[in-house]
Amino acid sequence: MVELMRPEDLKKVTSDAEMKKAEEQLTRAKKQEEEAKELHEMFLAKEIPANARERVNNAVKRAAEQGLNEVQVFTFPATYCNDHGRRINNNEADWADSLEGYAKKAYDHYDKELRPLGYKLRVQVLDYPGGVPGNIGLYLRW
Repeated sequence: MVELMRPEDLKKVTSDAEMKKAEEQLTRAKKQEEEAKELHEMFLAKEIPANARERVNNAVKRAAEQGLNEVQVFTFPATYCNDHGRRINNNEADWADSLEGYAKKAYDHYDKELRPLGYKLRVQVLDYPGGVPGNIGLYLRW
């Protein structure tokens, strides 16, 4: 004969279900944190591609054909800056000193290869999740 479940049994079922849900959330959060760390490490290690000149030429020509005078080069999280995007957000003259990893390499490439040709670089905070700088956009202008 099947016995009816008691309230204590139901409390244990609820407790077990909540524990399982909490463990799943913890596992998911840990995985997201590991993925974010891996992306950041990749960003720091990334190099300027060998075909950068060709890619720049193609991008700016396409944009100019559309009547534009700038092209977005790339975006990255403000947390990748050593000040979390503060200097960029405040448009400080030394904002480039806050760049790290690939962003710093890209800026150095711009400074060496593109600035002498008359190109300009514009940088801005693109969004403010939770009221803090979220993503940074780098734009090449002519």
